[in-house]
Amino acid sequence: MTLHYSPAEVAALPPAEFGFPGPLRDQLVAAILDGSKTSTTGLVIDYAVCGEALPRVGERSAVIDSHSRPAAVLEVTAVDVCALGHVDLQHAVDEGEGYTSLAQWRADHEAYWHSTQMRAALECPDFTVDDQTQVVLERFRLIGIVER
Repeated sequence: MTLHYSPAEVAALPPAEFGFPGPLRDQLVAAILDGSKTSTTGLVIDYAVCGEALPRVGERSAVIDSHSRPAAVLEVTAVDVCALGHVDLQHAVDEGEGYTSLAQWRADHEAYWHSTQMRAALECPDFTVDDQTQVVLERFRLIGIVER
């Protein structure tokens, strides 16, 4: 059963932002809301640059949409840090973006991580990833939807 929350009820939760505001974030939030997205992959360096702790099992957060509004409440169910080259197909499939191969998943993620926007966020214009780049594999479950 999915719970329903008011924006005020989730105001104290830390934000969970998937991608940058725009079409990609809209797609990812929709996949979370429909239950098809139950995992995500982040860069360890991104957490370090932002001064954020890695997610912890049991932690709850408010998913933020492209309009900076809370859309859902998630609970972290698993966290693993590994080399990018060790990500498995099941994790990629569980990201809910329609991936059917690791090559497709990897190409899309590399394009995102090598984007001008991401390199600016990392304050590293020549940032690149390889098989040894450390990533955070996060699994979560949808706890509730925020009423609009």
